[in-house]
Amino acid sequence: MNVRLTKEQKIKVLNSADIYKIMQQVLLRENKIRRNQEHFWVVGLNHNNKILFVELIGLGASNRVNADPPDVFRMAIYKLASKLILVHNHPSGSHEVTDADITFTDHMLKAGKLIKVEVLDHLVITETNYTSFADQGVMDELLKNGLFEIMGPERQELEAFKLETERKRAEKEKAKAIAKSLKASGMSDADIKKHTGLSLKEIGRI
Repeated sequence: MNVRLTKEQKIKVLNSADIYKIMQQVLLRENKIRRNQEHFWVVGLNHNNKILFVELIGLGASNRVNADPPDVFRMAIYKLASKLILVHNHPSGSHEVTDADITFTDHMLKAGKLIKVEVLDHLVITETNYTSFADQGVMDELLKNGLFEIMGPERQELEAFKLETERKRAEKEKAKAIAKSLKASGMSDADIKKHTGLSLKEIGRI
């Protein structure tokens, strides 16, 4: 689920504090209705480290949330993000890094390396504080270790997933180009929807 950001929040990220400032606001908003659930977000950045999107990809129990590489990287590929920052909260109020957090991050780091989307950091956040894996040196250590090197079936699945996501993105961009041309010719949004398969909301933004 896409998290709506203000224009002011789509900043160029210089450090972990920049990300936390934004994600703290997102968490405070989420905690009004889902205080006892763990949330997992991905923050997509372009090559200049400017925020492109924040996507909520998982809601879990009070101490865990599950996410697979396709969940984590789909929006990055679709929106041409070259870098990602992972963010999740601990409803307990602790921002200490767990072994499960490190294992998960290692897996995503290696998956990102394969499909050429760099995972820069992982933040564990609460309403008042956070821990950055990059600031703690965890990301550097994970890059050096030999765990979770993507091989065999998972490598093939990830490569196929990337190609399929890129194909769908190309098809959507082609449909938008056709819709723009049809709109300029005076065709109604309802008829454009029939010809392109785009939603009325998507057509309205063209």
